[in-house]
Amino acid sequence: MILGNFGETLVNFVQTTGFFNGTNWQQWVMIGIACVLLYLAIVKKFEPLLLLPIAFGMLLTNLPMAEMYHTALFEGGHVDWQNFQSTAGLLDYLYLGVKLGIYPPLIFLGVGAMTDFGPLIANPKSLLMGAAAQLGIFLALILALLVGFAPNIAASIGIIGGADGPTAIYVTSKLAPEYLGPIAVAAYTYMALVPVIQPPIMKLCTTKEERSIKMEQLRHVSKKEKIIFPIAVTIFVSLLVPAAAPLVGMLMLGNLMRESGVVDRLSNTAQNELMNIVTIFLGVSVGATTQGATFLSPDTLLIIALGVIAFGFGTFGGVMLGKLMCKLSGGKINPLIGSAGVSAVPMAARVSQKVGQAENPSNFLLMHAMGPNVAGVIGSAVAAGVLLSLFA
Repeated sequence: MILGNFGETLVNFVQTTGFFNGTNWQQWVMIGIACVLLYLAIVKKFEPLLLLPIAFGMLLTNLPMAEMYHTALFEGGHVDWQNFQSTAGLLDYLYLGVKLGIYPPLIFLGVGAMTDFGPLIANPKSLLMGAAAQLGIFLALILALLVGFAPNIAASIGIIGGADGPTAIYVTSKLAPEYLGPIAVAAYTYMALVPVIQPPIMKLCTTKEERSIKMEQLRHVSKKEKIIFPIAVTIFVSLLVPAAAPLVGMLMLGNLMRESGVVDRLSNTAQNELMNIVTIFLGVSVGATTQGATFLSPDTLLIIALGVIAFGFGTFGGVMLGKLMCKLSGGKINPLIGSAGVSAVPMAARVSQKVGQAENPSNFLLMHAMGPNVAGVIGSAVAAGVLLSLFA
């Protein structure tokens, strides 16, 4: 009798395991993809701060019977509050920070606290290169429309070209939350591949002489200028594109805390503790949306293809405007710094430095490239506001 009850209990236990119930092949494929992404994050160090939590979130959400994330609670662009408490798992609660638009602006707060806008203030013309590098966003949007995506989804795909993961997540969570997983994975993958994707485009668009140009040292920027800048940008951009206010406002608040010098504790917290906590929550939440049934589709492959086009043409747009400014300045501007107009800070600026120094070992472009680079952060946020205004 005892053995019979034990056998029945054992059978019941086996029937509740993921091994017994894991009949969905998509889940196992996604678990394999998650392990590959974990390898890239840990061994290859491809954007590990976000790729690792995204990959682990992908792993958790695809574990059979774990029930940590439920797409049904977020269908139709709304949260099903009526069933939330009785159904929600851990990742559902964490995902609310994405759904309600909380995590990306907090990431921007931390980015602002870590960013020196001095190179941009010293050379305001570099703002134009940051704007030109947003070309990829709008080109990818048009291509996405041509291949049949709805306008809101096309806008979410296009924002990959801004090379700004939090912005891509923010826009997609508002316009096309069902595509958040593939778009976020594509955005962060291409950000990690900046040193691979950008140099061939930069060399193709410039001559050896242009790449060898040495630029004059930037002027000193006063503390007063650095304090006025974030306040002025917040007012101007928020009046011009109100939908961009959450991202730009938090970016500039973080920068003002840094430059004012009167709230060092808050600035340090934004740069470190808060940034780290939000990064974990954001990454795991995004990974949670990559369930096999929705992620493994032809649309995902199209999004990845359009994403690399967006990224490539963003680099192209920045470099080509750099070439034009080089001509207009009589050869005083190295067009390579235009490639840093994409928002991957500071990786894109380092790539400009590396490519320029390969042609001329005495060339130091890093600080010059930081101007377009931080301008790209502002530009991508403004582009996000424009897309939200048009397609929300």
